[in-house]
Amino acid sequence: MADWKCTDCGYIFDVKVESPEFGLEPPYEFENLPEDWTCPVCGASKSEFKVCKIEKP
Repeated sequence: MADWKCTDCGYIFDVKVESPEFGLEPPYEFENLPEDWTCPVCGASKSEFKVCKIEKP
């Protein structure tokens, strides 16, 4: 399961974090978010997100 990064603003969508506004239980499959979902920081569409690898300490 990968995290996703907004290519417009750099926001990281962490699939393991609980966010009740999505109406889904974590962990999330990014692909299962509604098509009209947008970046909570800049409003970019879901299509502007790319899979990213985050370095964990």
